[in-house]
Amino acid sequence: MTPKRFKKIKATLIQRQPDLTVLTADIHKTHNISAVIRTCDAIGIFQMHAVSPNGEIRRHHMIAGGSRRWVDVKTHKNIDDAVQTLRNDGWLLAAAHPCANARDFREIDYTKKVAILLGSELDGLTLKTVQAADETIELPMEGMGASVNVSVAAAVILYEAQRQRRVAKMYTQSRLSRAAFETALFEWSYPEIAERCKVRGLPYPQLTEEGAMKSNPLA
Repeated sequence: MTPKRFKKIKATLIQRQPDLTVLTADIHKTHNISAVIRTCDAIGIFQMHAVSPNGEIRRHHMIAGGSRRWVDVKTHKNIDDAVQTLRNDGWLLAAAHPCANARDFREIDYTKKVAILLGSELDGLTLKTVQAADETIELPMEGMGASVNVSVAAAVILYEAQRQRRVAKMYTQSRLSRAAFETALFEWSYPEIAERCKVRGLPYPQLTEEGAMKSNPLA
């Protein structure tokens, strides 16, 4: 770990947004999952959510390029459990789904604690899931097609969220708890050692200002 690399990791982590997330429901195509994860990293999402009954999202997650290290993916067995978990945690649920009462995606206040719900490539979100959301949003369409690719929709919506949050200066200092920041900082800096510490039940060592470990936890 070089001081320059550590500085970049720390600066990136400072901009992570703990109160903006995405919930993907049964997105199966590898390139779509990978694209969504990469966009989440680019926007500064700290953790995203995915419905993954058989754990297949983890296989997709492992091939999402370098972004796989920087975005934590929390999986859920079904969409109902996922929605309830987010609601219990105080998230405003915005379902991306074209319908008669959907609002332009730019009309939503993304500086709030917002979770964007995205459906599968073929069927989108179920009616039950849309009805469970607090808001329904859509991308205005001027062409013959009724929708765009789910990864494209994710990118367009998330960049609007980033725009609003930049205006509100939500990227200027860390908004993670100190414990969450320090944990993520070590795991991002030393992923292999962090994994071995988890297996052995060992605490992470403290880091110096240059990113060096103050002690060797595996010695």
